Amino acid sequence: MADVFSKEEKAAMRAAAAERRKKFGPAEHAKEVQEKIKAMAPADRKLATAVHKIVMDTAPALQPKTFYGMQAYFKNDKVIVFFQDAGKFKSRYCTLGFQDSANLDSGQMWATSFAVTAITAEVEKKIRSLVKKAIA
Repeated sequence: MADVFSKEEKAAMRAAAAERRKKFGPAEHAKEVQEKIKAMAPADRKLATAVHKIVMDTAPALQPKTFYGMQAYFKNDKVIVFFQDAGKFKSRYCTLGFQDSANLDSGQMWATSFAVTAITAEVEKKIRSLVKKAIA
């Protein structure tokens, strides 16, 4: 019988379990996020660095922490937004995602994740807008 989960998915689950055991303070969590970004492939790292700067500039009260081994930003210990590099699950694009604690509700259906292939002025504006709405 074939494995249900890929080795990348299993690694993410192990990362999540390890994250729950950590007793880090805010500075240690922020440092860990920076280490995750530095470990990414160059193209993903460039996007992750830009996303980090945009999120922290837009919502400095959000706490950077890892989430399933990915960079994420928390409010009241709940994930609001995360960035998944393409290398994480060998996908063709990076993903900017929002959890259900983000205030993005709009009618009966709304987007909670976005493919990111470049950070342009337009993309930056959209990310800032989403983050502002998510934390409102």
